[in-house]
Amino acid sequence: MKKLKFIYITLLSLLLVVFVSYGSQQVVVTLGNDLNQQQRQQMLDLFRVEEETTRILVVTNEEERRYLEGVATERQIGTRAISSAFVENLQQGEGMSVETYNITWVTGEMIMNALITAEVTDAKVIAAAPFDVSGTAALTGILKAFEELRGKPIDEEQKRVANEEMITTGELGEDIGKDEATTLIREIKQIIVERRIQEPEEIRRVVIEIAGQLNIQLSEEQVGNITNLMRQITKLNINTEAIKQQLEGIGQQLRDISRDNQEVQSLLGRIIEMLRKLIESILGIFSR
Repeated sequence: MKKLKFIYITLLSLLLVVFVSYGSQQVVVTLGNDLNQQQRQQMLDLFRVEEETTRILVVTNEEERRYLEGVATERQIGTRAISSAFVENLQQGEGMSVETYNITWVTGEMIMNALITAEVTDAKVIAAAPFDVSGTAALTGILKAFEELRGKPIDEEQKRVANEEMITTGELGEDIGKDEATTLIREIKQIIVERRIQEPEEIRRVVIEIAGQLNIQLSEEQVGNITNLMRQITKLNINTEAIKQQLEGIGQQLRDISRDNQEVQSLLGRIIEMLRKLIESILGIFSR
């Protein structure tokens, strides 16, 4: 009986090591440089990670400014790096999800659209702060985490345009509503990418057409801003087919979420369930 107990305990230990190792390899957390120790721990608790077993990167306000200056206002950028992020790399085809906590100006869907422009796919993302912040700087940390996870840099121009897309969508959302702005930008981008449209006048016609279909009234300035953004997206050296698929996937995902908010059990979920049953079995042995 003692030998059997030893075998069970050894097996459990090995499984736990594998589980922790696998999880830590697939996750990167970024923390704002200006968080105090209590706020830093608050973020780690929210992300449900341990500092000792998780790759943690720090994001500074200088890094945020690199991509936001000239796009966002000084008030939106701020002088401190607070926004933090949890990024988990998923298997190909699993899609993307973005959750936000204490992010007040941009939404998870805005961040998701911008990530697709940066060719980020198949991931679970949480953007958060210990208190209310606009969230304009959140994308900087998220992209930094992806570079670390995938072992290669994201093109600098893609990062700049992705940030501009998020800011443009956020500003548009102040006038027409956040959900409406997100849907509008996504639908326009999908058409532009699918048809490989590059001429400014043709892009402008698409902007006006899609806005009309969605019953959204745009000013001349807003039409110009969206047209300029789409022109920049068309100039990026990106996989248009991959972007098309991700945009279509987001549309379907949002429809699915409205019907059913439960997540499908993942591989890690099944491992957790296996460990739970194993622990119950071990406890049963010790209680005999």
